Amino acid sequence: MADHTFHQRDALKSGATGFMVGGAAGLIASAIQNSLAKTNVGPWGVFTRTGGTVAMFTALGTVYLFSKDAAANLREKDDTLNTTIASFLGGATIGLRTGRMPPILGFGAAFSVVMSAYEFTGGSLRGRPRTEAPEMDEYDRKEALRRNRRRPMAETIAELGEGRGIQPPGYEERRRERLKEKYGVEINPVSANV
Repeated sequence: MADHTFHQRDALKSGATGFMVGGAAGLIASAIQNSLAKTNVGPWGVFTRTGGTVAMFTALGTVYLFSKDAAANLREKDDTLNTTIASFLGGATIGLRTGRMPPILGFGAAFSVVMSAYEFTGGSLRGRPRTEAPEMDEYDRKEALRRNRRRPMAETIAELGEGRGIQPPGYEERRRERLKEKYGVEINPVSANV
């Protein structure tokens, strides 16, 4: 078993990064809110009218990234619990705008559940990266899977049976014989040469 040693992280640097990224995202969100306003509030409305959005996103990014690395440093572990702690604090930061305890805890819990599930499942919406053959590209990997799992036609027909779109060689003759035995009806094949 490999020995995984924990390396300390700079929580202040991460907090500053969260401040910048969150501030930029908040500024964009505030500009969108400002542009969709029904009244003309001018270009400074980004800061005066919808400036709370900028502050919320900035605080969210700062608290989340700082507390994620601070929790990792204090626990000396790099796992999903760090994300859970940071997400709860970040969600609680969103709830602080209301000034009431139930929304603070509710936003914290909701944000924590979503982000922890995302982190626990690999931190990607596409799933974990393939590790069976990292040197293979996706096309070669899928072709290898197809070759590996391809079944002979006779086995598929034996399992599913004939009919319903599965027509192996000699199917029409066997079908005519079954219909003649069961119903006494003779079916002549259709000729395209007539």
